[in-house]
Amino acid sequence: MRVERARYFLAAIETGSLRAAAARCGVSQPTVGQQIALLEEELDVVLLTRSRHGVHPTPAGQALIEPLRRLVAAEEAVRESAMETSGSYRGRVQIGGVTVAVETVIAPVVGRLRRYHPGLRFSVREGASAAVEAAVLDGELDFGVVTMPAGPAAPGLRRIPLASAPVGVYARTDHPLAGRDQVQWRDLESWPVVTMRAGTVMWETLHRHVPAPDVVVQAMSARTVKVMVGQGVGLGVLARFDTSADITDVVWLPLSDAEPVHLCLTQRQDSRPSPSALIVRRLIRDRAGELVS
Repeated sequence: MRVERARYFLAAIETGSLRAAAARCGVSQPTVGQQIALLEEELDVVLLTRSRHGVHPTPAGQALIEPLRRLVAAEEAVRESAMETSGSYRGRVQIGGVTVAVETVIAPVVGRLRRYHPGLRFSVREGASAAVEAAVLDGELDFGVVTMPAGPAAPGLRRIPLASAPVGVYARTDHPLAGRDQVQWRDLESWPVVTMRAGTVMWETLHRHVPAPDVVVQAMSARTVKVMVGQGVGLGVLARFDTSADITDVVWLPLSDAEPVHLCLTQRQDSRPSPSALIVRRLIRDRAGELVS
């Protein structure tokens, strides 16, 4: 069985349509349909039902999703091992990311590959989610890791969820709110606030829930937010991706009425990544999975 047929089937299930699956895989829609039909012939089962609303797995298709995922993952692992053995990690991979993604996801992956594969070159650009997505869309970056904005992706972009974290408030241990188990958005209306700079998802989230927050610091990183909180400047509004465990005398309080923040991988729908970029992207997804677990 050709493994790419399993990959096309999984893409169709995950996207809900053959057209979207073709865009994800970088092939034509007829190719996806034909290869899935050949997979059905090989397995002697019907895998998909098709309608004007998209595609859905049959009971047999549903039962085969996990085995086929394992098959695809096994092939990718074999390819990665072969590239490691032959030393064939080559070229440059250009990655963008928001600060928390660079610190918690991208840096460990880049560090590992730089140690073991010096032939592979990286360009990492840190910025707000909107700026990273714009650079991906313009072809300046192979892909990015961003906090998912509230609005839909721009035409031509695709977002793949990686990890999520609850939104909450950092407070000094001697702050009046520090003894609570949780807080709500309305509790922030009467206190100075430290959060990420304008244009970030965290900034937009805060202003969507608090009509006129007293923002005294617009920080460039989550660490700066926590440092400012530790100095008594104000309450810090952040998602709980732990990037500064060494900062003491602060506590984290969940915002009970806040939606979690999601990290996602963003890429062009028509992108055709190099083999090295594909492997780096997979390692980033694996690293994000480690954060979730």
